[in-house]
Amino acid sequence: MHDSSEWTDIRRGDPVDVPAVMSLLDGAVRWLTARGLAGQWGSSPLSGNPRLTTLITEIATAGGLHLAVREERVVGALGMGSAPDYVSPPPEAELYIVLLVTDRDHAGRGLGGRLLTHARRLARSTGVGLIRVDCYAGGRQALVHYYETQGFTPTETFTVPQPGTDWPGQVLAQHLG
Repeated sequence: MHDSSEWTDIRRGDPVDVPAVMSLLDGAVRWLTARGLAGQWGSSPLSGNPRLTTLITEIATAGGLHLAVREERVVGALGMGSAPDYVSPPPEAELYIVLLVTDRDHAGRGLGGRLLTHARRLARSTGVGLIRVDCYAGGRQALVHYYETQGFTPTETFTVPQPGTDWPGQVLAQHLG
């Protein structure tokens, strides 16, 4: 594994960065679909989803979008905002991660971990001691396991009704010392 800190910067994103984030999401969909894992985000490009594009634009406008950038290229995105309605309210002030995606061409180089470390720094700088995130809990629960390796603990499960099936999710939390 290569430490991404040697070659990436993290900067705040803004609405002009939304197409780059949508491109990362489309790449993740292609990667997941090629591995038979379309249950997470489906098999259609997410850039064609106006609701998601609007959500990411709102996150960027509110100052919650942070990007991992190598030279001029966006290779990862972290979005922070309000917990969705299907998640229980937090027991204390929190930083809620609503988006974490990295360029699959750079998989295994620590980008996701670096973005999560950035989120921890942001939380601490504002006096927030809780970070939560939710993720897809279907398939082999690979995302749940990933977040566990990053220091998160599973707290609650949920399902989101989808046409033809339910989308299984897991909320994870990390208390900052």
